[in-house]
Amino acid sequence: MNGKLYWKQKLPIVLLNFLCMIGLVIFLHVTGNSFDSIVLICLIWIVILTAHLVMAYYSRKTQMEKLLKLAEQLEERYLLSEVMEKPERADDQVYYRLLKLAGKSMLEQVAEVRRERTQYREYVEQWVHEIKTPITAMKLLCENVHLPETKELLVELEKINCFTEQALYYARSEHTEKDYSVREIRLFDVIHQSIAENKYLLLQNGVGIDLQETDDIVYSDEKWLCFILNQLIVNSVKYRTKQPVLKFYTEYQGNQIILCVQDNGIGIDAGDLPRIFEKGFTGQNGRKVAHSSTGIGLYLCKRLCDKLGIGICADSNGSGTVVRLSFHINDFIQRVQD
Repeated sequence: MNGKLYWKQKLPIVLLNFLCMIGLVIFLHVTGNSFDSIVLICLIWIVILTAHLVMAYYSRKTQMEKLLKLAEQLEERYLLSEVMEKPERADDQVYYRLLKLAGKSMLEQVAEVRRERTQYREYVEQWVHEIKTPITAMKLLCENVHLPETKELLVELEKINCFTEQALYYARSEHTEKDYSVREIRLFDVIHQSIAENKYLLLQNGVGIDLQETDDIVYSDEKWLCFILNQLIVNSVKYRTKQPVLKFYTEYQGNQIILCVQDNGIGIDAGDLPRIFEKGFTGQNGRKVAHSSTGIGLYLCKRLCDKLGIGICADSNGSGTVVRLSFHINDFIQRVQD
């Protein structure tokens, strides 16, 4: 509580008491009271008034600091009126009632927003599942018709499938615990699956694949990990050079297996590197090369990695980019089982 403001607000009361004291002094003098008795009465008045104001100040300050501390400990501060004690002062009870009404209104609005978000997420998930059926059907039709145009159509279908998957995983990213299934998986099996899902995109752009295959086992969700790798592959193709090569290999660091996804593309500007996982950030390359870039792909990768306990970071020297995914060896599954 601001002490200076408090005493400024109490100034009218002090002035009123001062005027009353002057009036009392005049009255006592007129009625023939001695100077000593008048001074004594004034001193007692000043002491009592000062003691009252000081005690009221510290009492009010303690009460307000306790209330502020309580509010700071709450995640949803609009619930303050539900946990605070009912005040004794009449004016404080009016504010308490107002807080109750405001909190109730906020709870109703929060519940409505959550309900709408849930309905919207369910709609997006249903729409994606429905749209994937005709996409798969069109892909099968194109694969059975061997024409030069079908190759281009297959690439576009892969792009459509990538965007629909991105919409689905974005909708689910807030509630991954309801969808993922952590189990033992062979890391390079997921890499092969991800490459197969993007094969036409890779073939059309002449991207070479360099797999330094190992039998490393990690504990994660295969479907979510495949989506993360898909986003990294699409980004590598988007920012490719004339002879693009995509390299997959693993490293060991302490109790971690690190999957490295390396390309020889145009790289990432040093000033953009700290922000590439921010939502909506496209950077210099997004403006110059990929004008349709949304800045959602890497944001989703980071968000899903955080949910799954996978570390993710990126390095670039201006002539290529390395994205590293860090998996704990026998640690993540242990914590899940416990």
